[in-house]
Amino acid sequence: MITKEYINDVKTNGNGALAKAINGLKDTSSLTYFFENLGFLPKDFDGSLLLPFLNHESSNIRFWIVKNLGKLGDTKYIKPIAKIAKEDTDSMVRREAVSSLGRMRNEKNIPILFNLLSDRDPKILAQVIRGLLVFKGNETVDTQLKQLVHHPNEFIQQVIQKEYFPKKIMDSHFPHAKTYEYLNNVVVHGDVREILQSVPEDSIHLTFTSPPYYNARDYSIYPSYNAYLQFLADVFEKVHRATKEGRYFILNTSPIIIPRVSRQHSSKHYPIPFNIHPLLVDMGWEFIDDIVWLKPEASVKNRNAGFLQHRKPLAYKPNPVTEYLMVYRKKSDKLIDWNIREYDRKTIEESKVLGNYETSNVWHIDPTFDKNHSAVFPVELCNRVIIFYSFKGDVVFDPFAGSGTVGKAAIALERSFFLAEKDEKYFQLIKKNLGNKSLFSNKEAQFLTLNDFTALTKI
Repeated sequence: MITKEYINDVKTNGNGALAKAINGLKDTSSLTYFFENLGFLPKDFDGSLLLPFLNHESSNIRFWIVKNLGKLGDTKYIKPIAKIAKEDTDSMVRREAVSSLGRMRNEKNIPILFNLLSDRDPKILAQVIRGLLVFKGNETVDTQLKQLVHHPNEFIQQVIQKEYFPKKIMDSHFPHAKTYEYLNNVVVHGDVREILQSVPEDSIHLTFTSPPYYNARDYSIYPSYNAYLQFLADVFEKVHRATKEGRYFILNTSPIIIPRVSRQHSSKHYPIPFNIHPLLVDMGWEFIDDIVWLKPEASVKNRNAGFLQHRKPLAYKPNPVTEYLMVYRKKSDKLIDWNIREYDRKTIEESKVLGNYETSNVWHIDPTFDKNHSAVFPVELCNRVIIFYSFKGDVVFDPFAGSGTVGKAAIALERSFFLAEKDEKYFQLIKKNLGNKSLFSNKEAQFLTLNDFTALTKI
């Protein structure tokens, strides 16, 4: 049986021992294991021992041969590696060949990499770009790469955009971790679209909301489904403008059913999360994750009564026990680490997520029922979103505040809240729920009209 120890011993005994060992391996699995575990290669390693295996029928073996030849960094292996990069039938093998050429950091490889810029496989092209970026500043290389900003693949576009055409971010009046005082613990009564007109760019750290359902509640009536989607798009585009660079927007929604008018008519099912998603991406939100909020089946309306009795095909109707938390991030050339580094060490330490946490994208949380509001966020849902996607001291925004649960959770977790609510009844409910001074904040909540808020932002 071949072991890693055996392979290391063979390497220390020179190329003759290596050649003998390799010749003694006849089956594919043994050869694969041997080449996979060659590890660090000595300076006098004879790569010609490996060249015959570049034509092996096993793609795994060809992959490890290319990888090991690449470790040597010897220009005499450029030609056979380039041939594999161009002609091999396996994408993974070709990708490793391109990667090996890039790791050599040798200008002789530039023409070879140029020839691969037209490759149809985006993953191959990504490795080519990576290899060429080593020579960034070389006028010919830069000219070739800049042309890829119009490549049809969005990942390729993003890489070139970041390297050569970074977006200029407007200078903020505040450091990334800070914001305007008038956004801290404020509830504004009015149309959120008008409220957001007075909110400066680069102001909000996190937005978490559940929009009004399309004509499914008495407080949300729209002339058409398209009008409803356009209303949401208008709101979320304004949220995007006000959000700080690279920060998060979490949208809680689900498909909804509009009941049928009579037994002679059918009900209508609207896939809200799937219809709003392309609109969000087009306006500059980058999709990050989908989290499924799973409720106990006993908590939702039963749609199975009829099917339970007759069991006729085509009439099956599952009980809707899930909602989506669609996680988006405001597009940025900067990585998450940049956002984190903008906070002081004390804030980072105090904001860490300690203890047990949900490791999957399925969250089992019981819904909340409230006689004053027909669609209330569970506090636990708010807690998870806020601790995962914000730091202590951040401003958490909810454009459709409802009963103010997001604000309640934000204060308890030592964040500030900024809430908007159009309905007078719910505005008064928020005032009742959040009107008392919090133990976690020195600033008492303010409840403002649109005009009062607008005036405050101009001071």
